[in-house]
Amino acid sequence: MSESLSLSVVVPVWCEAATIQSFLQPLQPVRAAGHEVIVVDADSDDGTADLAAPWCDQVLVGGKGRALQMNAGADAARGNVLLFLHADTLLPGDAVDHLERFFNSPEQWGRFDVRLSGQRAIFRVIEWFMNRRSRLTGIATGDQAVFVRTSVFRALQGFAPIPLMEDVELSKRLRGLSRPYCIGSPVTTDSRRWEQGGAWRTIFLMWRLRWRYWRGESPESLAAAYRADVRHAES
Repeated sequence: MSESLSLSVVVPVWCEAATIQSFLQPLQPVRAAGHEVIVVDADSDDGTADLAAPWCDQVLVGGKGRALQMNAGADAARGNVLLFLHADTLLPGDAVDHLERFFNSPEQWGRFDVRLSGQRAIFRVIEWFMNRRSRLTGIATGDQAVFVRTSVFRALQGFAPIPLMEDVELSKRLRGLSRPYCIGSPVTTDSRRWEQGGAWRTIFLMWRLRWRYWRGESPESLAAAYRADVRHAES
């Protein structure tokens, strides 16, 4: 008898008390179908972990840093496929059906197309470029809900312990094993950061950071530049 899909959804969070329950509620049908949801909290001081506990299978509390949190969740996972989901991103209703098709494919990893929650026309343009770029380059970002066979992820020793670009770095290694399995049914990502920072300003920031990364600049310096830009936009 062939093995069937067993999904572990890993959600890194920090200080998400205001929204964590409304985020986890749509994942309950995934749990009801026999899959698991693991929340990895970066020691929030607002009660995020306690609020999440009734809505997931495991809550882990550890050090801060998305790569470290996702690795911790993957270590605890029981499923044969890992799906890394940001706490501002919602899966489509047919996600599990698509992931079952992925599981029965020869591909080793993949990602969803992305849709931004905002209604402005500029967000449709941003989505198109994000999805098109990903299909052309074989590189995925965390907003696209990356998924990977658990055995492959562990063989590659997971995400590099870096403060930024951990998704791009992992994609480059996974791309050496197979092209990504691209799911056209999109996840929906909150457009709040684009709206707060300004859509065009955010686009140029992300392009600039990726360009600097491809030229060899350290993730640590890029993370510092990103934090400085966010603080400037909020001031």
